[in-house]
Amino acid sequence: MLKLAALLLVALGTSAADRPTPSGLPVPRYVSLKFNEVNARAGPNNDHRLLWIFRARGLPVQVVAESSEWRRVCDPEGNLAWVHARTVDGRRTVMRLLPEPLAIRKSPKATAPVAAYLQTRTTANLIRCDKKGWCKVRSGGITGWTEASGVWGVSERPQCVAPRVMP
Repeated sequence: MLKLAALLLVALGTSAADRPTPSGLPVPRYVSLKFNEVNARAGPNNDHRLLWIFRARGLPVQVVAESSEWRRVCDPEGNLAWVHARTVDGRRTVMRLLPEPLAIRKSPKATAPVAAYLQTRTTANLIRCDKKGWCKVRSGGITGWTEASGVWGVSERPQCVAPRVMP
């Protein structure tokens, strides 16, 4: 049956990447954790081993695979785990990973006045990014612009590579 499906896809000129996801949304994509505690599992089912518990509401994660009820996510430290779909939120956040504070500026220019600083391991709500490498963020009641390269959660490329399974 699987071979028949693969032949059908080849005959139709489509690939696995062309097929819609269960959610209808693109993969990879960014979401944030909806709750203060989110179970991270080894597979897409409650029967799979609990790897750890995320304890960070609003943490940005990248969805790299999905089933109808589960999302395989990559966290800012490069860890992969499965979380239930109900535990993620489509609202985007970003995180400062480097140890130096990152300036949040009043406009999208390196010379613009600083409105605040995003400290290391701090998240901010992502409003939007422009094509010039600046992102508008909101944190602690302050809204401003920061360089996209200074935060985790905006890169278009997949952030985690699945470990190779050895035979």
